[in-house]
Amino acid sequence: MKTQIHTISGPSDGSYDNAALSCSTIDISTHNGEPHGGLRGSNEFILSDSGKKVTGDDQAGQLHLWLQRKAKSAFSEKMIKKRLPILRWLPQYNSTDAIGDLVAGITVGLTVIPQALAYAGIAGVPAAVSMVYLYGLYGSFLGCIVYIVFGSCKDVPMGPTAIASLLTFQTAGGNVGKAILLCFLSGVVELMMGILGLGFLVDFVSGPVSSGFTSAVSLIIVTSQVKDVLGISAKGTTFIEIWRNIFNDIHNVQVWDTFLGLTCIAVLLIMRIIAGLKVGPADDELKSKNHRIINKVMWLIGTSRNAILVVVCGAIGYTFQSSAAAPFKLIGDIPPGLPSLMAPPFSLTANETMSGQAESFMDMVSSLGSGLIVVPLIALMENIAICKAFSNGKPVDATQELIAIGLANIANSFVQGFPGTGSLSRSAVNNASGVRTPMGNIYTMGLVVLSLLFFTPYFSYIPKASLAAVIIAAVVFMVEVKVVKPMWRTKKSDLIPGLGTFIACLALPLEMGILFGVGLNVVFILYHAARPKISVERLTSPGGAEYLIITPDRCLIFPSVDYVRNLVTKQSIRQSLPVVIDCSHVYGADFTAATVIDSITQDFARRDQPLFFYNLKPSVCAIFEGLSPADFVVYYREEHLDDLLKQRAYKPKEVISA
Repeated sequence: MKTQIHTISGPSDGSYDNAALSCSTIDISTHNGEPHGGLRGSNEFILSDSGKKVTGDDQAGQLHLWLQRKAKSAFSEKMIKKRLPILRWLPQYNSTDAIGDLVAGITVGLTVIPQALAYAGIAGVPAAVSMVYLYGLYGSFLGCIVYIVFGSCKDVPMGPTAIASLLTFQTAGGNVGKAILLCFLSGVVELMMGILGLGFLVDFVSGPVSSGFTSAVSLIIVTSQVKDVLGISAKGTTFIEIWRNIFNDIHNVQVWDTFLGLTCIAVLLIMRIIAGLKVGPADDELKSKNHRIINKVMWLIGTSRNAILVVVCGAIGYTFQSSAAAPFKLIGDIPPGLPSLMAPPFSLTANETMSGQAESFMDMVSSLGSGLIVVPLIALMENIAICKAFSNGKPVDATQELIAIGLANIANSFVQGFPGTGSLSRSAVNNASGVRTPMGNIYTMGLVVLSLLFFTPYFSYIPKASLAAVIIAAVVFMVEVKVVKPMWRTKKSDLIPGLGTFIACLALPLEMGILFGVGLNVVFILYHAARPKISVERLTSPGGAEYLIITPDRCLIFPSVDYVRNLVTKQSIRQSLPVVIDCSHVYGADFTAATVIDSITQDFARRDQPLFFYNLKPSVCAIFEGLSPADFVVYYREEHLDDLLKQRAYKPKEVISA
């Protein structure tokens, strides 16, 4: 749309007297007699395509113009490519991209299969139903296709994560139907947030709160897997509750499960170290072909450690199972095949609930509670963290990521998957494997589908202790101890919301813990707003008059105005000089601030002490002027201060020497 700009009738230069200057009760004229030193403001307006002027009072016209702009931009080529990122990279897709995506997709697939099996156990559905271990795989293939089309980050492999699984457990209470419905509703919430552009909500979760939350979740996940390593039964939803139940059942520890679990953890940690080892010269250019091959093999072995371990432990479980003397707790029989394509359950029969009573859709939604908001927000946090980590400084489109993971979760719910998002550990593998585009997800999906079609009967021989070891070895490194030292060096007070979130998440349900952390952050922000930094200087005007200039560094709103008033009053009485409040940084104010300014001007008038406001913005000036304060003086040029003092007939007090 072409924008035409015209000026209204008035001065030939198309300007008008700055309305902010009329707030001042004292007028200042230049040598030419122009009011307020000749300061003027722009007096322009915008015409629509039809040539009609749209004024501030024409709200219907403004709404119509806004809708026109939105409709035009929504269907523009730029916006379509922004909302369908596949249209940007697919036309340039070549064989080099295909090879990179193939290698990365297969490598990630070898990681996602054992993790998906293990994370299904975290989600907390009844262990007696061995099919539960498939729900992790069900949520690992259809969402991948959706993310290929709508995802904006090449490194994100869509699927279940440890944090999402634990949140699913605490929200759905271990009910399969509710977990699937949570996947659907989380996707709907994420999609609506993306359409409404609410990705900024993740900005309210600060770095310290995010670190505290992630660290607490990691410990809870590790704690939840200790029971499988020890071979005991210890249920619970919080860190304290799980450990209490572990100690209550400690006398039932199974020696072989414990031995296998601890051995698997040690092997995984050693293989993790192997992945980072390098042989040969430090300079890559000096390495021989054999050095490169050995390094690549060691990296591949270390990266595929989860798959290798699960295969080996499955073989061990099969050996013992065939001899009818299995000393380990195994997963159990799992039916092969892909899941049926069906709508998520919108009601539960009496046989599908733990209470033995049927539940309607509203009953299910009510039982999910705040998890309907917390799960999508945490999923967004995880995904944005991945995008930022591998964006190489490029901006991250949170809105597009919300749309992508929202549609992916909706799709997963139709194949009985539970909520998922991008995984940081799998994204690191994806990036290190040389992924070129989101197309790598299709090869990961292919491996998952093949495993569901042909290998699920063999999953039944996998010991539970080995899956617990996979989770513990992966999650223990999510405890963000490394951020404490730099946080202490930069701003020690940031440790308070971080530590508070960490403790709250361990003691309370996770959604309450994260809300507690955000609340702590809000308290710190409000305190910061209530205690602005104020500089006080004693200066001399061009005419030789001394005055006191007080400069607040932010807007004047109700939490801070009393603090500012007390400081201004204290300093003005102590110095007995004219006072100038520099409002250059005051970009906003409210009614409470206006009442305080009115009171301050009256106090100064009673003391016959000059008070002036310098460089006050028009919008703020209009707020202050709303109460018609007496002796309210505003000026905008430093040289006018002496004129103001003369008009006030101010004379400095004589200092009588002894």
